[in-house]
Amino acid sequence: QVQLVESGGGLVQAGGSLRLSCAASGRTFSMYSMGWFRQAPGKEREFVAAITWSGGSTYYADSVKGRFTISKDNAKNTVVLQMNSLKPEDTAVYYCAARWMGVEGLSRTDEYTYWGQGTQVTVSS
Repeated sequence: QVQLVESGGGLVQAGGSLRLSCAASGRTFSMYSMGWFRQAPGKEREFVAAITWSGGSTYYADSVKGRFTISKDNAKNTVVLQMNSLKPEDTAVYYCAARWMGVEGLSRTDEYTYWGQGTQVTVSS
């Protein structure tokens, strides 16, 4: 079992930055691949970024590539999403998710077993 708790959301002006953190419980965090997803009102949940369990590979949605960075700290049981150059269209509830190992299909919501409760990110124009 893994419990995930996101933090760091808030209100920011366009062009600003936010740093989202996801704290995970459990002693096997290092064996989990992690993803960040987001869901805007009236839209489906969409992939943002993912990192393999070893931290060796990262993946990004085209819409955030070059602006967002995902990282994983196994010693602290934490995955971080650094978001720079934020745009109003980045406004959404952001969720972190975990799946046991695996390096394929990390952009798919149905590949993840555990989800956090989400944190709201609002970018004003």
